[in-house]
Amino acid sequence: MTETFINRDHLAALAASFGVTLDETALDRFDAYARLLCAWNEKINLTAITAPEEIVVKHFADSLSLLQVAGLPQNAALIDVGTGAGFPGLALKIARPDLRVTLLDSTKKKLTVLADVSRALGLSVELLHLRAEDAGRQPAFREQFDVAAARAVANLRELAEYCLPFVKVGGRFLAMKSAKTDAELEEAKAAVRLLGGKTAAVHPVALYEAGARTVIEIEKVSPTPALYPRPSAKIARFPLK
Repeated sequence: MTETFINRDHLAALAASFGVTLDETALDRFDAYARLLCAWNEKINLTAITAPEEIVVKHFADSLSLLQVAGLPQNAALIDVGTGAGFPGLALKIARPDLRVTLLDSTKKKLTVLADVSRALGLSVELLHLRAEDAGRQPAFREQFDVAAARAVANLRELAEYCLPFVKVGGRFLAMKSAKTDAELEEAKAAVRLLGGKTAAVHPVALYEAGARTVIEIEKVSPTPALYPRPSAKIARFPLK
């Protein structure tokens, strides 16, 4: 029997704490994912987290926490905005193969890695090499997803402008953040409303060894005005107020 790369029992227990059951196929895939991630990371800078135990907690379990707070319906279309090394999108696909997952990133090398990893895992995902503000204006992607997810890639006020245009009315934007979000939420309130969203809930997530996290759930209640998203330079220089 091949020696495992990660502590599968620990991952299974962490997933179970979020109400997620990982079968042997999923655990095999997570093990292979961690191994491939570390191998690729020697060639391309994907993540500073490379210890197997830290990958289990800070990447895999952190991603799976969305399934506790979101209750994603069967066959939901999900876009991971700024996916990087595939978190949370590819981890969610491993746990929930029914999800229709799109991994978006502006860095081609990262998507090359994810293409190799998803092939090795036997999973089908869509890889999208575009900037979020460009993809969000294209009819093929605009308001086509049940869920947009992003993990701490920008301040919520700017992140909402990047992500909400992807979400169908009735869908949700899930922003994965650190434990302290009150100031960000207050600052983003007007932008979220302008973009067609409404803050539905703020979910605390306990990651045990890694500390506390927060998932901000924003419901899409009306179409995003055609003006948005703006070019990234404008988003950065003139954030919505």
